[in-house]
Amino acid sequence: MSVPALAVRDLRKTYGNGVEALKNVSLEVAERDFFALLGPNGAGKSTLIGITTTLVNPSDGRVEVFGHCVQRDREAAMALLGVVPQEFNFNQFETPFEILVNQAGFYGIPRRVAKERAEKYLKELQLWDKHAMPSRTLSGGMKRRLMIARAMVHEPRLLILDEPTAGVDIEIRRSMWKFVSSINAAGTTVILTTHYLEEAEQLCRNVAIIDRGRIVEHTTVKSLIAKLDVETFVFDAAATLPAALPAVPGVELVRVDANTFEATMSRAHDLNSVFAALSAAGITIHSMRNKANRLEELFVRLVEGNKAA
Repeated sequence: MSVPALAVRDLRKTYGNGVEALKNVSLEVAERDFFALLGPNGAGKSTLIGITTTLVNPSDGRVEVFGHCVQRDREAAMALLGVVPQEFNFNQFETPFEILVNQAGFYGIPRRVAKERAEKYLKELQLWDKHAMPSRTLSGGMKRRLMIARAMVHEPRLLILDEPTAGVDIEIRRSMWKFVSSINAAGTTVILTTHYLEEAEQLCRNVAIIDRGRIVEHTTVKSLIAKLDVETFVFDAAATLPAALPAVPGVELVRVDANTFEATMSRAHDLNSVFAALSAAGITIHSMRNKANRLEELFVRLVEGNKAA
């Protein structure tokens, strides 16, 4: 039986002010997985990552990286782990090349190998043309990619990405995910925290949702989405809508504005009945789209259910 990339066992954390950030959290991330850790602000994600990276001391429980306890065998565990935090925490006066070579040195990588890897990852993340420039001159998106390159320079077996695409444009976000998907395909285990929930649906195979310090869901992304039995579609009409929308059994139609309405229905509902009713009412549809990402809808539902429990 293979050792999980990350094993969290009965983890608890209570801060000095009495805030119980983690309440007996347990989860496993298999080797080579692309895993999503989701939760609202204040749910406990940052505390969990902080304990995993030894920046925060747990109140109880343990965390293991490929079988190495981060509290008792820190050096071995950290050698297998790369982390991309939310904040830029590199020396802004150093060049990207210097940042990567110096980072490799912290892990005992020979300088010749460090230089080769620095060039490799800066090229793969489309930063080589900036390798000799002060890092403070890079754009926000470039700095994000530099953080990923720095985390990969010692070639860890587990990479944790803490909201890495926050504030970057779509093109840069896609290029980052192309790179991360490629290293995952090559064998690196990836754990992603994000508020862009469509990323989790598109990239990840397994997911855990944490809320108020507890794991409220731990399953595959496919299984999670399958639990969502209701979808909402947005319809844009070609002309002004009539005063009263037609009645469609099993479907709730709600006007948004003069030309737009929403239709909420079971996932199993036949859309043909909706179009038939609209056609009979003389309504021509110009376009249709999902109102929200399916995973986002389910995430909100699970969190609300946990609050009510």
